[in-house]
Amino acid sequence: MTSWTPTVHWGFAQGITHSFARLGNFVTPVIVAALIAWASWRASFFILAGISLIWMAVWFAYFRDVPSNHPGVTADDLAKLPAPSQHESRRGIPWLALLRRMLPATAVNFCYGWTLWLFLTWIPSFFAQNYQLEIGRTAIYASGVFFGGVVGDTFGGWLSDVILKRSGNLVLARRSVIIAGFLGACVFLIPVILVHDLMISALCLSLAFFFAEMIVAPIWAVPMDIAPRYAGSASGMMNFGSASAGIVSPVFFGTMVDVTGTWTVPFVASVLLLLLGAVLTLFLRPDQPFVESVNKSTAAMAAPRLA
Repeated sequence: MTSWTPTVHWGFAQGITHSFARLGNFVTPVIVAALIAWASWRASFFILAGISLIWMAVWFAYFRDVPSNHPGVTADDLAKLPAPSQHESRRGIPWLALLRRMLPATAVNFCYGWTLWLFLTWIPSFFAQNYQLEIGRTAIYASGVFFGGVVGDTFGGWLSDVILKRSGNLVLARRSVIIAGFLGACVFLIPVILVHDLMISALCLSLAFFFAEMIVAPIWAVPMDIAPRYAGSASGMMNFGSASAGIVSPVFFGTMVDVTGTWTVPFVASVLLLLLGAVLTLFLRPDQPFVESVNKSTAAMAAPRLA
């Protein structure tokens, strides 16, 4: 994405990409419910796998890592993209130094990922068990919640870019949207805990997921801001936080529901993680680029190539 997207559109590019992931979350419950009713749950797996393999083949044939190698890219397009020197080949990745630099973003993404995986894993069960809904209605309500994420992803990326263009302040553009997302999700999860009403829960969960997904675009833009030459590795380090939450959050959530017999405790834990994420966001510094430590011999070897 650092190669293919102008710097001023990194937020929107991340947002629109992730919004389509949430679009998949939005339509899948309805599609799978229909496939199960039409055939079986096994058939739904085979059908979706087949579609995925077809798309993989299309992607492999069409995509190029380097924009200049794509036949559809013009000279005007290339002029708008980041300088190729940012992505030139290099000897190796400074793993430890880069990891230390990305730790604040990893911690923030853990707090976001905790709530993300709560939604992706447990929201259908929440509607089915807490409100005794059959599979069809459960799919409809779950899809409505996930649609909030579709809008939130795109809006968060667009808003971050707008703030950056108008203020020129990278910290403000990323931090403000992330903090707003954490706090908004926190606010709308509270009625779900306090009120037992299907429509209120569905509406508030949709709004909570909308705000939670506002976090995605700016937090994913942060590794590109900090280390554009190592954007892939830096993004992977940051996403380790969300992936770790994906292991812990669903297990904790399900265990707490079993032990307490209520959905309140796991939702309260999510509210606390959202508040912690808002605080940790204050430690993000996307305006400070990652600088590699270069010893004298390396600098001497590099000098002729830079001349």
